[in-house]
Amino acid sequence: MKKYLIRFCVLAMAILIVVGNVDGQTKRRTVKKRAPAKKTNVSKNQATAGADVTPKDTAKPAPPPVMADIKMDTLRKSLRNDAIIERNLVKDRTPLPYMYIREDDAVYRQRVWEEIDVHEKMNLPFVYKAKEDNGDQRLIYILLQAIKSGQLTAFDANIDDRFTTPITFQQIASRMVPAPHTVQIPDMTKDPDGSKGIMKDTTIAEEFNPDLVERYQIKEEWVFDKQSSTLQVRILGIAPELSRLNPDGSVLGVLPIFWIYYPDARPLLARYEAYNGKNFGARMSWEELFESRMFSARIIKSTIDNPGDSYISLYIKDPILRLLEGDKIKEKIFNYEQDLWSY
Repeated sequence: MKKYLIRFCVLAMAILIVVGNVDGQTKRRTVKKRAPAKKTNVSKNQATAGADVTPKDTAKPAPPPVMADIKMDTLRKSLRNDAIIERNLVKDRTPLPYMYIREDDAVYRQRVWEEIDVHEKMNLPFVYKAKEDNGDQRLIYILLQAIKSGQLTAFDANIDDRFTTPITFQQIASRMVPAPHTVQIPDMTKDPDGSKGIMKDTTIAEEFNPDLVERYQIKEEWVFDKQSSTLQVRILGIAPELSRLNPDGSVLGVLPIFWIYYPDARPLLARYEAYNGKNFGARMSWEELFESRMFSARIIKSTIDNPGDSYISLYIKDPILRLLEGDKIKEKIFNYEQDLWSY
């Protein structure tokens, strides 16, 4: 009996030891699992406390600066035939290709820069203000619309006239339109009668004035081709010139804004008709106008006896003498061709 009692006591003690070990392991596992949760809660509280302490930036972002821009009219096409005839030839016009001139056949070459004044009677097509299906008919709008749409590439006239540096439409707009400026005006909302003297800022953005484009500069080359025995002229570039005004309205100067490579513009100019004041139906395209030289221009620079590559205005100050100097250059080119022939 005593033997069984001893065995029972030993078994009971073994059970108690096993149960105690299991409880201890369970408690240790529970503590280990809860510890990271407490640390996580503390870090969240600290982050929240830190966010409350840091002041929030409630300032509104500054508005983007107002850039100069040239507003182009939206093309509005006629919904009916705006003529008594079907005019389809303009859409299909393509310029005739130039006759090829071999380098060895070009025995005489001279480069000439001319200036077209739109106020002269022969140059009235440059100021024709009518709007048709393809937009404003003035040459400056034709060029600007083509540059904005990506049909033509404009080159910086402030660097050179050799078509080396392209410029964007936005850069052209910043040169042709004054930059927007801010002025203060009375705030009629907060101070209707003006007794408090409350002012507010307002931005004034001026619009493009095409009437200030009063001249166009043309760069061309005269070549005598011995193969065909003809003196030919080819236009290389066209540059609109903008008049700079003084505060009193007087003209400060006239400067070219950008250059257009004329051979690239020929297909575009062939689809625009130039104004004819004598016969509205017998109108030629702008490309035909330039190729036929149906405009009046004066020479302002040439490569004839000009080693300094200077404009005539730099060494001749009198405007009348400048015109006479330009006529002398024309006469020299004409005489070269005439002297080749014997009668």
